[in-house]
Amino acid sequence: MTLLMANGDLAAARSGDRAALERVLTHSRQDLRRYAEFHCVINDVEDAVQESLITVSRKLRDLRVLECFVSWTFRIVKRECNRLKRARRLLSGEPIGEEIMPVVTPEPAEWRHDVAAALESLPAHYREIILLRDLEGLTVEEIGARLGMTREAVKSRLHRARVLAREYLQP
Repeated sequence: MTLLMANGDLAAARSGDRAALERVLTHSRQDLRRYAEFHCVINDVEDAVQESLITVSRKLRDLRVLECFVSWTFRIVKRECNRLKRARRLLSGEPIGEEIMPVVTPEPAEWRHDVAAALESLPAHYREIILLRDLEGLTVEEIGARLGMTREAVKSRLHRARVLAREYLQP
């Protein structure tokens, strides 16, 4: 998926342009299919791609950083493949073993990229408070003293920042 093609169409699709959305989905389909072939049982590839494209079309408005579109769509495909694998095992009566569970967990490099993108998508005042608390390890009181805020205001802003980051990370 070339970002040059997708950037204009992607922004238009996110704004509600149905023709642009159709172009983005059509252009993305082959790459998503190739990706699904590595992560799905061969019989589930088309189903995974189709369900993923439906999810992308429904949730594209929620994507805050257009540059993350490719990794976001691949993550959706991977989760759909994992869901189909679990469903196949349940239907066949096979016990779901641990070999499926690690697949659901993103790889550390992929996770770091996603978290960094989520932080970048946050407004500066939310990003700052998360970094002070979770990266520097400051207490709520220390953050309040540094930013000139009450304890309650720090807790409230930290909560809102984490909610926004969590929403960004959901496909």
